Amino acid sequence: MAKVPLTVTGAEKLRQELHTLKTVERQQVIAAIAEARAQGDLSENAEYDAAKERQSFIEGRIVELESKLANAQIIDPRLLDAEGRCVFGATVELQDTSADDAVTYQIVGDDEADIKQGKISISSPIARALIGKYAGDIAEVQAPGGLKEYEILDVRYV
Repeated sequence: MAKVPLTVTGAEKLRQELHTLKTVERQQVIAAIAEARAQGDLSENAEYDAAKERQSFIEGRIVELESKLANAQIIDPRLLDAEGRCVFGATVELQDTSADDAVTYQIVGDDEADIKQGKISISSPIARALIGKYAGDIAEVQAPGGLKEYEILDVRYV
C-alpha cells in the first residue's frame, strides 16, 4: 500500500480516534449486543440488528485507521527545509488576483482536510497548483467557475 502523508497533528487525531474506538465504542457496542441478546428472540430484534451493524462499522473503522497509521508518512512542517517552496505541510497565504480576498491554507493529507479550519487536501486542485511554487509566484487553479489565479504572498512551515 502507498504511503499516506499526514502531519503530526493529523496522525495524533487518528491515534486518538483509534484509541476511543477500541476502548470506549467497542465496549459500548458489546454491552448493547449483550443487552439485546438478553431480550430473547434475535430474528425480530431491531436493537440487536442495530448493535451488530454499529459493531461492524466500528471494527471496519478500526481496521481502516490501523492501516492508515501503519502506512503513514508523518511529516512535521516545522522541521521542513523547503527553502520557501510550497510543499506538504506548508501554510500558504494567497491573494486572489481578481479580488481583494486573502486566504491562508495549510496543505495536509486527505484525512485531515477541513476547509473551515483552513486545511486543504494535498490532492485538491488548489494544493496541486501550489506545490513547488514560491512566494511571489502566481498559481493558476481550474475551479468549477473557471480559471482562478492566486498570488502566493507567504509560505510558512508551522
